[in-house]
Amino acid sequence: MKTRKLAALMTAAATSLFAGAAMAQEVTLKVHHFLAANSNQHMNLLTPWCDKIAKESNNRLKCQIYPSMQLGGTPPQLFDQARDGVADMVWTLPTYQAGRFTKSEAFELPFLTKNATTASPALWEYVQKNALDEFKGTKIIFMHMHDGATLHFGKVGPKTLEDLKGLKVRAPSRIGGKVIQALGMVPVQMPAPQVPESIAKGVVDGAMIPWEVMTPLKMQEITKFHVEVPAGKPKPSNSIFVLVMNQAKYDSLPADLKKVIDANSGLETSKWAGKVFDAPEGPARKLAQEQGGTFITISPAEYERWRKATDQVDDEWMKDVNAKGGNGKALYDEAVSLLKKYGSL
Repeated sequence: MKTRKLAALMTAAATSLFAGAAMAQEVTLKVHHFLAANSNQHMNLLTPWCDKIAKESNNRLKCQIYPSMQLGGTPPQLFDQARDGVADMVWTLPTYQAGRFTKSEAFELPFLTKNATTASPALWEYVQKNALDEFKGTKIIFMHMHDGATLHFGKVGPKTLEDLKGLKVRAPSRIGGKVIQALGMVPVQMPAPQVPESIAKGVVDGAMIPWEVMTPLKMQEITKFHVEVPAGKPKPSNSIFVLVMNQAKYDSLPADLKKVIDANSGLETSKWAGKVFDAPEGPARKLAQEQGGTFITISPAEYERWRKATDQVDDEWMKDVNAKGGNGKALYDEAVSLLKKYGSL
């Protein structure tokens, strides 16, 4: 009897010790992304997010952030690095992989989004309902858009569809490339870090890129013409961004650390991320003015011409969704409804 009691006490003590060790577990997450350490995204998005989870976990949950692809690979490979466990978390533009995130591409379709603040919560809600299968193997922490793609050129200042014809322009993604092509230009797809050198060397005439990333890339020194839509109108294109975590890594965390991650994920965090990506637009435009840049706002009539010219992009996307077994028209309508709900349309 005494032996059984002693064994039971020893088992209880061991269980308690193990539980205490689990509760005290410290985890450092490897976070990988493609932009520089001086980028808005690194300084004002990932770093504050990591600081917050460290504080809320009493420093048991920390990040080691690797900017500029320091863990190797290329920007289009980032999502798979998270899925496969090469990195614990990645921040990336998933549609750098053309044709893989077809349902999610709805939010990159032309003239649907005004800015990141209004579009980001709509994107989160849409993907949670319609496209989680495209992110299998990862846990989505938050999603967001940017301030909207603007056309920036080195040596030309187009004002009409006719002026755009034949210009070589950097495209951020498959849909971005289709928008550029529909407007009469020649799309050249490449990640953002390659854009400054490509414009400087004449590989492309310009780029479809948001104001948010202009400053860290020093684009105001290279591009002298900035073509914008009338105030308050949705912009020609946008891109979806995501912070994802390896699902197995998340599953391995003790319950209390999972709660910290969960508390810093989701709709409200996506709203916050959107605001972070809208904030640099004003300072970036001011810097372009100081650099002697010329701002061209297309006329309302011209804007409608651009919109009509890109209707085919919507139609082609719906066909692509249908070919994969989805309902393109229903998904498009839902994306529009959500964007209206949050004020982006």
